[in-house]
Amino acid sequence: MRRPARKTRTLLVGAVTAAALAFPVAAAAGSTDRADPVTVGVGDRPVALAVNSATGTLYVGNSTGTVSVVDVATNTVTGTIPVSDSLAGLAVNSTTNKVYVSDAAAGTVFVVDGASGTVTGTVEATPGVASLDVDEKANKVYGASNTDGAVAVLDGASDTLATTVAGKGAPLTDVSVDDERGTAYLTSVSTATLEVLDPAAGEFVASVPVGKGPSGVSVHEASNTVYVANAGIHHLSVVDGATRAERATVVLRSAGSSAAVHQAGNTVYSNGGPSGVVEVDGASGTVSGELTLGINPGEVAVDQRTQVVYVADPLRDNVTAISGM
Repeated sequence: MRRPARKTRTLLVGAVTAAALAFPVAAAAGSTDRADPVTVGVGDRPVALAVNSATGTLYVGNSTGTVSVVDVATNTVTGTIPVSDSLAGLAVNSTTNKVYVSDAAAGTVFVVDGASGTVTGTVEATPGVASLDVDEKANKVYGASNTDGAVAVLDGASDTLATTVAGKGAPLTDVSVDDERGTAYLTSVSTATLEVLDPAAGEFVASVPVGKGPSGVSVHEASNTVYVANAGIHHLSVVDGATRAERATVVLRSAGSSAAVHQAGNTVYSNGGPSGVVEVDGASGTVSGELTLGINPGEVAVDQRTQVVYVADPLRDNVTAISGM
């Protein structure tokens, strides 16, 4: 997620040969032939990414229960944080320099101090808590359940559970929070909808039909636009946050399961490219670039300061960082 999460990303460990960097660029109008991809080895099967743009740190959640910490300025892994084998999601609060890690099996969220890289607390959240996002303005953390669709809201100041919003019975797959409007958006694969949560009211206030298998979600706050990566069909849903309706779709060359928005550039990135990533111009709603990496990419994240895009490769235990896309 994310900022992821989001709203939830360059890396290098050891020598990287010229051949390793010679990834083919998709030959299409607007292809990103200026892009410079670099790979870094992290933990086993990375499944989650989050960037603290303020500290220049990338956090990579690995399926074996660890979080790899990467200094993007020096391009090195600076630490490994043990958490839980049931690690499911990551989120970062760049203001407080805290990292949140969900444990779906235990229904808990670990709190990590970004300065020391140590776990400072565990919050009892909700059963199946998986995807996470942070409202930095309100200093709240949202954790979505992949079992009954409940949403746990954590107080980031005290690192305690503030409230739990009951779910509709369907599992939720991702969450993205609009800090400016205090609205949370969550994807539901089984119902093919984008669920809208009003935290102030403590209830879901809308259900927006989108594409088949909605997975990743990310919000562009300035334009009040929500992007949904539909894993069951080759397109992104573009949802108007004001009318709470799908207003357009962006056709991709493969099904995407993750989406990340660069806020200042109004640019959307997804793993819906041809064995790589795709770039979408948010202003025009069209594909503006593609980069073939020769992998089946997983989670996608973007650094809000540098606009470096990060893509997880769970099969090869690494992350690809793409600058200049």
